[in-house]
Amino acid sequence: MSENNGNTLLAFIVGGIIGAGLALLYAPSSGEETRRRLREQVDQARDRVQQGYESAVDTVEEGMGKVTEIIEERKGEVVTAYQAGKEAYQREKGKHIKETA
Repeated sequence: MSENNGNTLLAFIVGGIIGAGLALLYAPSSGEETRRRLREQVDQARDRVQQGYESAVDTVEEGMGKVTEIIEERKGEVVTAYQAGKEAYQREKGKHIKETA
């Protein structure tokens, strides 16, 4: 999940919580009923935030798994290229030494 998407999701959730709270406060009902509704809304919001957090963690873990796979796949290629470069350097170094000697 990109940083921008995370901020948008958080802003949406916070806005929903504030809006729900204000709606309950201005609704014509008893204080006890309003507090009960507020508790329910807070519990629901907490559940949504927890689900969003778990989803974000899953997405990050999945992305890290993919990155790890790619690194493992490319590691062999890098080692091979390094060895080839090292051998080419040694050959050219040997040629240069022969030419200057």
